[in-house]
Amino acid sequence: MAEETVKTDSPAEPPTITHTTVIKEKSGGSGMGIVMAMLLLAVVIGAMYVFGMQSSSEDAKNNAIAQAASDVGNAASKVGDAAQSAAKKVNPD
Repeated sequence: MAEETVKTDSPAEPPTITHTTVIKEKSGGSGMGIVMAMLLLAVVIGAMYVFGMQSSSEDAKNNAIAQAASDVGNAASKVGDAAQSAAKKVNPD
């Protein structure tokens, strides 16, 4: 068996890098989500307040109408009593 040896004057060159990897990290961005959540919460609370106010004003309106109807009913009853009293005076039986 024969042994062969090869000698070179310069060392082997390292391989050249042919690609580049770019890593982009996403910036925070959670501030916008928090602002949107707070805005949504404010809108929901405002809507509840407005609808609550309408409900109480409707209740007040309904109570006023019921009271007026009751007063009209009482007045009609008094007119009916007065008419019966007048009829008895005109035609006493």
